Amino acid sequence: MRFHTKLLMMMGSLLLGVIVLLGVSFEQMLDGALRKEIGTRALNTAKTIARMPEIKKAFSEPDPAHTINPLVEPIRLETRAAFITVGNRQGIRYSHPDPEQIGKPMVGGDNEAVFAGQSIISETVGSLGPGLRGKTPIRDDAGNVIGVVSVGFLLEDIQETIELYRDRIVLIGAGILVVGIIGTLLIARNVKESIFGLEPVQIGRMYQENHAVLESIREGIVAVGTDGVITMANPTAMSLLGLTGKQNLSDGEHTEWLRSLRLKEVMETGKAEFDQETFVGGKALVVNRVPIMGKDRRVTGAVASFRDRSELFRVTQELSRVKEYAEALRSQTHEYSNKLHLISALIQLESYQEAVDFISAEVNVHVSNAQMIMRMVPDPLIGGLLLGKVNQANERKIALTIDPDSHFRDLSAAIDRSLLIVILGNLIDNAMDAVSAPGAIAKEISIYLGQMDELLLVEVEDRGPGIPEELAQRVYERGFSTKQLQNHGYGLYLVKEAVEQLHGTISHAGNPQGGTIFTVMLPQGEESVKEGEDRYNESRER
Repeated sequence: MRFHTKLLMMMGSLLLGVIVLLGVSFEQMLDGALRKEIGTRALNTAKTIARMPEIKKAFSEPDPAHTINPLVEPIRLETRAAFITVGNRQGIRYSHPDPEQIGKPMVGGDNEAVFAGQSIISETVGSLGPGLRGKTPIRDDAGNVIGVVSVGFLLEDIQETIELYRDRIVLIGAGILVVGIIGTLLIARNVKESIFGLEPVQIGRMYQENHAVLESIREGIVAVGTDGVITMANPTAMSLLGLTGKQNLSDGEHTEWLRSLRLKEVMETGKAEFDQETFVGGKALVVNRVPIMGKDRRVTGAVASFRDRSELFRVTQELSRVKEYAEALRSQTHEYSNKLHLISALIQLESYQEAVDFISAEVNVHVSNAQMIMRMVPDPLIGGLLLGKVNQANERKIALTIDPDSHFRDLSAAIDRSLLIVILGNLIDNAMDAVSAPGAIAKEISIYLGQMDELLLVEVEDRGPGIPEELAQRVYERGFSTKQLQNHGYGLYLVKEAVEQLHGTISHAGNPQGGTIFTVMLPQGEESVKEGEDRYNESRER
């Protein structure tokens, strides 16, 4: 059953039940009030007749009925009573609407209390049928009970009055029900429009799906209303913005980064913005901002999706490396094609020994490089990186040498290899860019990898143009670069970030022979970098 129909039936049934309950209650209250009012009126009329001097005097006459009946009949017609009966102590009627009943005994059996001097209201069956009576005694001048006055209204007349009111109640209830159904239809229609015609089951499923999607997305997503209050933030957004819990979403302490995301401007203009860079909490973010539009095309809020610029740079850097690798493979293909032609020519000239010597020399170069690196750095990830950089340097006609005394043989398992790769890879890339830049002294790079007890040492020395003193403190800033090229200015920043995550230090100094030396020190155990650095400096001095 559709939600629209279910809502209509539920609200209609509830309204009908309330109307029926109120109608029955009102009828019962009306019946009780009407019986009480008629009973009281009957008793008061009876008391008024009992006090009439003419009635008392007629009891001493030879034919009381001759005097009493003409006196009470006009009163009965005036009060619209069904009957007014006056009887003596023996219960013989002196008056009655039916003349044939005059002189006969009163029926109903409720005169005992009246003859005892009490005034009563009773409901019993008389000669005209079931009725409601008010009875009171007639007293002589001495106060003795000499007769009784009974004023009655038939129950069927009371029931007719109640039925008249019941018809009105039914009509009023039917009108209220119709108005309620129309109102329910309008409410159901408005609710349906508000939830875009979706069923509750669909809404629940969509909520679960959207929650799972937001949890899985690696981009931060924040939604705000027109009042600037955050209505949604996924875990990635909480992490990037430094929020620690849901209580932070509405505590008003994060207006600064909300202002940095510029969602208010998007809500004011109603125009989406894509791939905009901004700084929030010291982090460079790439932000997409989109206004939330209602059905009437009015802005009801805004959504921002964002990602750390450094992560995008890492992806771009990886793509650049893939492109460089492809270019290197293309260059190697061309080079090896020439070498294969040379070997083929030597064979055709039957210079077999020269061909063998040439092949051996080529193989020895590559094998010796691989063997040397794997001997110094048994770790396959770090060794593979160094071997790849050596090949890349060869393709770029750069002399990249690794100090023969280098060794990374016993790396601690606590050292994150991915962070170490970021450090080495970016320092070597930075050095290759430096020696390829205008003003470089020579296209030479030397690397030293040292391991002293609990300390790792990485030195990358280049013969580039060097770093001006006025820029020495800015080289680790995010986005800063001396190269006027896109996607630069993040390498050394990522290195510094990785070093800090490994609780190490990084420094750089000018090379007396020209160029720059970058030095990274990383602790492997509980020993601090400062302690290891002091011991390293002492060993260098000795």
